[in-house]
Amino acid sequence: MQRTAPEDHGPVRYGPPAPESGLPVLPELAAVLAAASDRAAGEPPGGGPELREAACGYWWRRGLRSHPEEVAAASGAQPLLFALIGAYGGDVLMPRPCPAWWTPQARLLGRPAYHVPTPAECGGVPDPYALLETVRRVRAEGGRPRLLLLSVADDPTATVAPPETVREACEAAVGEGLHIISDETWRDTIHQPHETVLVSPAEMCPGDVTVISDLAGGLTPDSWPVAIARFPPTEEGAVRRARTLDILTALGAVVAEPIAAAAAHALDEPGPVTDRAEQAAALHARVAAAAHHAVLVSGALARPPQAGRHLYADLGPLRARLADRGVTDSMELEEYLTHRLGAPVPGGHRFGDELGALRVRLATGPLLGATPEQRLESLTSPAPLELPYVAGALSILGTAFDELR
Repeated sequence: MQRTAPEDHGPVRYGPPAPESGLPVLPELAAVLAAASDRAAGEPPGGGPELREAACGYWWRRGLRSHPEEVAAASGAQPLLFALIGAYGGDVLMPRPCPAWWTPQARLLGRPAYHVPTPAECGGVPDPYALLETVRRVRAEGGRPRLLLLSVADDPTATVAPPETVREACEAAVGEGLHIISDETWRDTIHQPHETVLVSPAEMCPGDVTVISDLAGGLTPDSWPVAIARFPPTEEGAVRRARTLDILTALGAVVAEPIAAAAAHALDEPGPVTDRAEQAAALHARVAAAAHHAVLVSGALARPPQAGRHLYADLGPLRARLADRGVTDSMELEEYLTHRLGAPVPGGHRFGDELGALRVRLATGPLLGATPEQRLESLTSPAPLELPYVAGALSILGTAFDELR
């Protein structure tokens, strides 16, 4: 009997990087959190004025004019997306592959979710022709496609969609009456910021795009739950924001005041915060490039990583050697590589890919060291790839893939 992907995705963590693989907390942010630690109450639903003002400044610096009444915050990206899907209604479309936590949000609300293939050059954004065909098919079957989720700086593929690709996908979506939710969590983790152009869908279709960002992507520690959303400056945007706040209130998904204070400080982007973000992006870029080389040398495939802390590998060319080891689908591949590498290696089925496709997401965080001291040394070293624990982890990765040649 053919195996099917489990509905609950199993025990492997597939959202933001696990705290044990994250970089140490920036001392300046820790000091702000500590100074606010005596605040016992939570923020109001949607976030207090200080946090929302800081979010506006963050987006204004990226070319997105924003006002506090167009912004909402929540205790993490998962409840925020859940509230947004609930507020906008209808069936949900998303690229294949997509972040592993997207589909469960739609399922929890009982909403049909449809995965749309991506173009050859990138992930995160659906191919516009495939999108139009999917919308046509869903409507013919009696569905109500209303929402498109996309991520220009993508998890899991670590690619950044070219502006022309984003524009074509957005124009196709808006032309079919879809509202777009743009997850821009990883926009500040671009590996080559002077060579890679990232354009937000909200710049192209300002009245039809809601932007969300999990601050753990680049500004705050992984274990501090806070995410922000920017709604369109329209009457419908105001209505949807109010509905989103109702759902966040019902969920109790409010940001703790100490975390809100630290998040607002991070969103103001003082020097130490931006320096840390740039250092971290550069470190993950170097480690991801080395891991990418190891994948390609084995004969497997992967797009060059451009952002984030992952790369997405396709081991289809190694199918025969994997079959000799009893690996015939992505669930078995996940089990095999997780055991072989000693760190979670989620299979493509978690990201909406076909079960029979031999794809996995490889994270760079576990390659940076096993202790906070080692990870901090990786961050500050002029030659992190030469550190013994980083070199050793990359060697284990390279050997595991080389065995499959």
